[in-house]
Amino acid sequence: MFSNKRYIGLFLAFSSGIGFMGSNTLAGVSYQFGTNPLTVSTTRFILPAIVLIWILKKSGLALALPKRIAIISFILGLIAVIYTMALLSAIEVLPLAIAILIFYLFPIFTGLMLAAFGWQKLSLTMTVSSLIAFLGIALALGVEFTSLNGWGIICAVTAATGLATVSIISSRLMANEDARLVTLYLSISATIILIIVCLLKGGFALPKTDAGWVSIIISHVFYAYAMIAFFISISLIGAGETTFYNNIEPILAVGVGFLFLDQNLTILQYVGVLIVLIALLYNGKKAT
Repeated sequence: MFSNKRYIGLFLAFSSGIGFMGSNTLAGVSYQFGTNPLTVSTTRFILPAIVLIWILKKSGLALALPKRIAIISFILGLIAVIYTMALLSAIEVLPLAIAILIFYLFPIFTGLMLAAFGWQKLSLTMTVSSLIAFLGIALALGVEFTSLNGWGIICAVTAATGLATVSIISSRLMANEDARLVTLYLSISATIILIIVCLLKGGFALPKTDAGWVSIIISHVFYAYAMIAFFISISLIGAGETTFYNNIEPILAVGVGFLFLDQNLTILQYVGVLIVLIALLYNGKKAT
């Protein structure tokens, strides 16, 4: 039977995937009104930090972490910046579907890295589910492997490796520390570094219309929830399962495109969506 802790962890894992999907979709909308990916990435970590400070203060908790944990959390912020920039670079030079597909190797990388460090056994169920889900995502995204940019592939793999690294290291830190505190330090670190990068590259590109501001603000609200939920989920059910259930994000993105953007899906894309859903249900059933 599922424990309440596991139910909460699964809910947060799924809902963080929904949040990331909503955030990225609205971020794409905001680009049409004068902003750009670097500005969105730079500002998206600010709201999670503000929300976490408010929550921790309301809970009466101190904002201090042990020096070693604080330093590692700040390093995780740096890694988050690296994988964010790598993903943006991959999207610039690769077809979007290819970039996203390669990036979604991160659940598989997370499981492999946990097993390599001896932090978690790589079960047959999780291995099979992850591979099936990856195949489903490839079909759902309608990926076509034509002439690919080598640098783009390296960037996408780097992004996937970076997120997997942040996920497994944060899971270790959160074993003895409040997940919200670790996430706060990570957010502050990423914000500081990205502001410096943004200024070096010419400054912020702010939205030029009210619609642009609305889309970017709502995007950041989604991201704040998704980021906080993602790391709390890791603290509850582990990095392997949290990243696995985030496979729901690209499937939801395909669904949004079909329902609201008049994007037609092929039979193979329908099959891909079904395959991912089966993989998620299969893993969930085996875990009970």
